[in-house]
Amino acid sequence: MLHSMSELQNPAQTALPTDGGADAVRAPQPTRVVIGIPTTGRPTILPDTVRAIARQSRLPDLLILSVAGPDDLGDLDIPKLPFPVEVITGPKGATLQRNRMMRILGREDVLLLLDDDFLMEPDYVANTLTVFRENPNVVIATGTVLADGIRGPGYDHREGARLLAEHAQAEKTETLSPKYAGYGCNMALRASVALDEAMLFDEALPLYSWLEDVDFSRRLAAHGDVVKAGHMRGVHLGTKTGRTPGIYLGYSQIANPFYLRRKGTMSRFHAYEMMSRNILSNLMHSLRPPAWADYRGRLKGNLVAIGDVIRGKDSPDRITRLKP
Repeated sequence: MLHSMSELQNPAQTALPTDGGADAVRAPQPTRVVIGIPTTGRPTILPDTVRAIARQSRLPDLLILSVAGPDDLGDLDIPKLPFPVEVITGPKGATLQRNRMMRILGREDVLLLLDDDFLMEPDYVANTLTVFRENPNVVIATGTVLADGIRGPGYDHREGARLLAEHAQAEKTETLSPKYAGYGCNMALRASVALDEAMLFDEALPLYSWLEDVDFSRRLAAHGDVVKAGHMRGVHLGTKTGRTPGIYLGYSQIANPFYLRRKGTMSRFHAYEMMSRNILSNLMHSLRPPAWADYRGRLKGNLVAIGDVIRGKDSPDRITRLKP
């Protein structure tokens, strides 16, 4: 996911109670952690990310790779991995690929959704399971991002590993803090609640599906707590390969918040704050655009979307018909 969750934080940063609610009572004790990674067009990125999972102190019970085709796997040698892997193939698009994973979960699962360029500290999986076992009211837990390359040119895997090692000695807190939404690059969810509510990601948000994590989080938040866990820590490389032209993201930066606002899964404050920040950022960076991001294309997409909003013709799927 490309947006910064610092823009979506709940200002409250207190520890949460663990008494649960109606949904927590019916939720079974989770026994499995399933990691799900949707990926498309990044065969040089995914393999190293997957191989890094083998260094977890508690291995996942299953890794699901949701791809558009076998070429997306790159040089990954699946039989050599120390955990089971299931590869599912279908049309590309973040929500489509996530939903294919959701449909094969069991009620005893915690689904840990990772971007294909997210590196975890060695105890991440173990701590994820602990959060959901000890806090039956939690329906979504997002991790603590120690460094996020999405805000710059990004990191390669070697740099990401160095950053993890650099932060390894930093004090780690087990505090759970309330969050407005999970950050899709490292977001875990309680499968039993999502399955009981027949809740999937909104496929009306196409391609990389800007803000699909916010929409899903706010819907699931009706059934429990969304939190940030201080001891689920990792580095988001923010790799720029395989990205789409800026006009698509720019259009989504305006059209998708309007869509979620109408849908009722994004507050007016968060929608307008996010749109304002993105327009200002795109405008400022367009003066001297860096090589690693198409800010002029993003600004163009912003303006096209604003024109559509004024005419009442804005829609998230319009990006599938735009020409870069």
